[in-house]
Amino acid sequence: MSHDSAVWSHHVTVPGTPAGFTVRTTLPNPDGVEVMLEQWEPGSAEPPHSHPGDDMTVVVEGKMRIQFYLRGANGLVPDGAPVTLSAGQTGYVSAGRIHDASYLEACKLVYVHDKAFGFEPA
Repeated sequence: MSHDSAVWSHHVTVPGTPAGFTVRTTLPNPDGVEVMLEQWEPGSAEPPHSHPGDDMTVVVEGKMRIQFYLRGANGLVPDGAPVTLSAGQTGYVSAGRIHDASYLEACKLVYVHDKAFGFEPA
């Protein structure tokens, strides 16, 4: 999962703040991001889907697993091994990339989506 994500674009300097600091604010700024604080119960899951923009998930508590997919001649096929994220880890998903998510433990997440959030079932 690449750190080269649109989530990290459109940062600006803020007058009167220390050198080296930039920020990207939330919507409705046209270059903003949508930020969600999510909680998931253990054993819950999201079916294969994609989002219109890049996203970043920071696992605050718990453990989750993400499986990526490609469209094959007979439907979706796994694209590589599943990725497991635990507390303190960050995952990135590129815009349009099909994936699912399984919550192996109770999870608290910080989810950041480039521009407005969208959920497209695969």
